Amino acid sequence: MIRIALVEDDPIYRGQLQEYLDRYAQESGEKLAVTSFADGDEIALSYKADYDIILMDIEMKFMDGMTAAEMIRQKDDQVVIIFITNSPQYAIKGYAVDALDYVLKPVSYYAFSQRIARALARMHRRRQQRYLTVSTREGTHKLAFDRINYVEVQTHELIYHTRDGVLTAAGTMKEVEKSLDSPAFFRCSKGCLVNLEQVDGIRGDDAIVAGDAVPISRAKKKAFLDALNNYINEVGK
Repeated sequence: MIRIALVEDDPIYRGQLQEYLDRYAQESGEKLAVTSFADGDEIALSYKADYDIILMDIEMKFMDGMTAAEMIRQKDDQVVIIFITNSPQYAIKGYAVDALDYVLKPVSYYAFSQRIARALARMHRRRQQRYLTVSTREGTHKLAFDRINYVEVQTHELIYHTRDGVLTAAGTMKEVEKSLDSPAFFRCSKGCLVNLEQVDGIRGDDAIVAGDAVPISRAKKKAFLDALNNYINEVGK
């Protein structure tokens, strides 16, 4: 099931795009679940990383599409965004929020279907990647497994050290270890789970992970080194 958000303040265009999506689903065989929003603020202010594709009008009454996309990108760097606009000048601005494409009004079915096909192609490539959804005080974030360096527990909170920054969330190490069920992740101590892909080397009793020194417990050291060697050998095949 492909989850699509349709953000359009004009009810006529919103109805037309819904019809186009229904037609595309029938012709392509893709299963599409569409949720409609009448303004940018409706999706952006309480955004959760629930969508694969967002069709976003740019000129709206309360929050324009560019502002909404900027807010969404702070929480979700994977969702595919396509702008719907009256003016091609917005295409350049769209690069700032990694928009895939834009569709000019009035929207023809052919142009629309081409953009949707391109969006689905990108989305299907990304779905080969695995993701973890993390809820923080600031909102919900979708993290690709390979962008997580390591996760540690501090004062009953989980600290996610990623290639894009640090996130703090409630939870237990047991829960996150279950969620990150992959040969790439190994528990190097009671309070730390490491992405073996990001290990640069070993220095004494520490693993150097993306430049950070992460302690390896004495009880886990042999098992950690074995897991690291096995992972390197498997990746190198």
